[in-house]
This record gives sequence, structure tokens and C-alpha cells, in this order.
Amino acid sequence: MTAPVHSHQTGPTVPRGLLVGVAAMLMAVAGGVIATRLSGVPIRAADAPAAVVIALRFEDRPDGAVAVIDAHSGQTIDAITGQAGFVRGTLRGLARERKRNGIGSEPAFELIGRTDGRLTLHDPATGRKVDLESFGPVNSSVFARLLPPPAQR
Repeated sequence: MTAPVHSHQTGPTVPRGLLVGVAAMLMAVAGGVIATRLSGVPIRAADAPAAVVIALRFEDRPDGAVAVIDAHSGQTIDAITGQAGFVRGTLRGLARERKRNGIGSEPAFELIGRTDGRLTLHDPATGRKVDLESFGPVNSSVFARLLPPPAQR
């Protein structure tokens, strides 16, 4: 009687050709990404025109609130209270960039409402922009409420 032949395989194998094909595809994608990034071609869609632009300054208050001040009139138009993590995080990132460039807190930021409904917080002092809608409607709505009503634009 002959002894049965045992295979040391424990599961199905992936054909070598399939592995080579997947590796080639991944290398082609990575090469395309690298070539695009190095070419200098903008990969971001152009911003829609501005429907409204307001100049704002943000100041921390002793009670922990963030005062939102109209940069032209000097009037406080809102106070953001509570944790407000998104607002604080966004402003902290912009302030860090200003500090790196030796710019103080005096220059105003621009809150831009675009014709396509998107919102942008722009720092003209550094050129940095934050597309607020990319953080979701709940987060961007905190900034959207700072815009004047459509009848006043």
C-alpha cells in the first residue's frame, strides 16, 4: 500500500501573474501621483467667485469665549462660547502660521462666502486658506452664522 501524499499548503494560493499585475498597477498609480505632484499642475479646482467677504478679528476673552469682531467697525458681532473645538483649532492653526512669520494678531481674517455655497477662511497676512466646508456642515455652520443675512449683502 502506498502512503498518501500530503501537501504543506494550508489555503488557496494566489496566482503569480495576478500578484505581478497588482504590483505593476500600484507602481503605475504611484508613478502617476508623483509625476502630477512634481509637474506643478494645480490639482485643486478653482474657487468659485466670492458672494460676500467680511473682515474679522478673533480675540480670546477672560471668560474663555472667543469674541468675533468686525474689523471695519470694531464691533463685536458674536461670541463663541464653550469648547468650540473646531473654531479654536482652525484659528490656532492660522495663528501658528502667523507666529512663524512674525505676524501679530492685528491683521484681519477674511471670511468668504462663495457663489457655490462654500465657505473659506482666508488669512491675507500669510496667504493661507481653510476651506471650511471640507470639515462638514456642522463645523462650517459655526462660521456661516457670522456672515450677514442675504438681504444685507
